[in-house]
Amino acid sequence: MSTESEIREFLASRRARISPQQAGLPAYGGNRRVPGLRREEVALLAGVSVDYYVRLERGHLAGASEQVLDCVANALRLDDAERAHLHDLARAAAKRPARRTTRARGPLPDSVLRVLESMTDSPAFIRNGRLDILAVNRLGRALYSPLFPDSTTKTVNIARFQFLDPRGRDFFPAWEESVNTTVALLRTEAGRAPHDSDLTGLIGELATRSEEFRTAWAKHNVRLHHTGRKSFHHPSVGTLTLDFDAMELPARPGLTLTAYSAAPGTPDHDALQFLASWAATQETGVTIRTTAAGDQ
Repeated sequence: MSTESEIREFLASRRARISPQQAGLPAYGGNRRVPGLRREEVALLAGVSVDYYVRLERGHLAGASEQVLDCVANALRLDDAERAHLHDLARAAAKRPARRTTRARGPLPDSVLRVLESMTDSPAFIRNGRLDILAVNRLGRALYSPLFPDSTTKTVNIARFQFLDPRGRDFFPAWEESVNTTVALLRTEAGRAPHDSDLTGLIGELATRSEEFRTAWAKHNVRLHHTGRKSFHHPSVGTLTLDFDAMELPARPGLTLTAYSAAPGTPDHDALQFLASWAATQETGVTIRTTAAGDQ
């Protein structure tokens, strides 16, 4: 899909979800032809002309200033992730460098792997924006064991497993929430890195092979994923719900370290301890690098 189409569909989808009442506008006329706000109402709220806003929504963001983009974001009540996505789309339209232009390449530093290895009580892994798992500690590999083939050298992709592996639905019991999160993260990354051919290929593969992915992708949702709770149904441990914290690595822009934990004294903490015992019987390695290059 072209950048213009992405812009058009994103802005139209955000406009459709806001009623005039929510925007503080009078709902003139009982026979509205479009859901949500009309273009002229968005233009009024953003303080721009109707013709100018129509041009923006048709995909012509290249000449829009950051101030105008922020005014449109305010009018459409965009959250932080959506606001950043709108700016990313404007950069792509103007062919300006995307965010995170200083992405490092090559293997992950040994110091980062040592940090990952030291997290013995928490499942943890490092991923890129495509949701490839680049490195994982022993407890993280145990938690995500259904994703890993016998060989530890093959890159594991969370989205590919979730949508294309028949075990994905069972492993992620909160299916709809998990699916929407995964797709929103990929949509966010697509805005940041519109020329990433590996990402484009992954999205194309998922869209071709999964109707559920196509449905979720069409929503044009984006999100930031820093902290929250996630449920798993582990084949050997059963169901556990863990808190997660995701931290971007400043020295490796585009990479994120995600760690899981559970409050002491809870059933989920007990399940996590049982997982650790189970992991100790499976293999003796600690940190597993799932790709030799550490590519982003």
